Amino acid sequence: MQITVLGAGAWGTALAIAAATGPAAHAVRLWARSATQAAAMAQARENARYLPGIALPPSLQIVSGDPAAAVAQADLVILGTPMAALRTQLQALRSLAVPVAWLCKGVEPAHGDGAQGLLAHEVQAQAAPELRCGVLSGPSFAQEVARGRPTALVAASPDAALRAMLVEAFHGPALRVYANEDLVGVEVGGAVKNVLAIATGLADGLQLGLNARAALITRGLAEMTRFGLALGARPETFMGLSGLGDLVLTATGDLSRNRRVGLLLAEGRTLAQAVESLGHVAEGVYCARTVVQRARHLGVDMPIAEGVVAVLDGRLAPADAVRRLMEREPGAELG
Repeated sequence: MQITVLGAGAWGTALAIAAATGPAAHAVRLWARSATQAAAMAQARENARYLPGIALPPSLQIVSGDPAAAVAQADLVILGTPMAALRTQLQALRSLAVPVAWLCKGVEPAHGDGAQGLLAHEVQAQAAPELRCGVLSGPSFAQEVARGRPTALVAASPDAALRAMLVEAFHGPALRVYANEDLVGVEVGGAVKNVLAIATGLADGLQLGLNARAALITRGLAEMTRFGLALGARPETFMGLSGLGDLVLTATGDLSRNRRVGLLLAEGRTLAQAVESLGHVAEGVYCARTVVQRARHLGVDMPIAEGVVAVLDGRLAPADAVRRLMEREPGAELG
């Protein structure tokens, strides 16, 4: 299979490595927006900016320039760009005949008065409705995938043939890929878990203990599920890799950028300082407000996400946000 990955960040590079070194040894082309970055990667056989110390396989082709040329002859195109760039990428590929899958996890900010933030498949429906599309998601840090550490992902699409293609492209001894037709649920899990990871980072930074962390993760999963069901997702999806699995990893893993934001805010850093120190995108910072806005529109109660937004906006100190959560009226656990 000929695979083109558009976007040479950490995640795009990691999956390009996985596809190129798997049992099928697919022909993989990795496109970098920066010609300078592409040249440096091709010469050093390493993505020094995002995955330092991890060798790129000899068969992996590094390219830049016109994306249309990069996807020529491809059987499958993977979009490794952040959520903010998804619409532009999809518009550029809207006449492509081969399937496209994205890796980004988040919600596009609302554009215009009264508009609601959109999940990736909703952006695709507007920007490139004729494309055959899906998402590759699940609990995964790019560094571990690139190093061949055992990982499980989920390939989601209403298109059974595309799900099968994603499994064929990436499934291997160290990377298991499960198919799921619930595209909505998988995208909701991937977006909301980033917001909840900021909350657990805040709690850990305040040294509230393991009981508090467990409560936040469990009640956060309930918020995620309510939000997903209101958007048409299936409840069982949230007990799978892209729901509970990705939430646990992002909320507890030391490699989690979103958790790191919460830790830094709890230390007294400003949001600008926290984001600047990361050097990478933390999607939860950018989609938290949009998730909360859409939840309000749907009439979905998401108190943890609301607290995160209040902290990000500077309206509440981290300790005050936790206090407000603890002062809420008691209710049924499954409500």
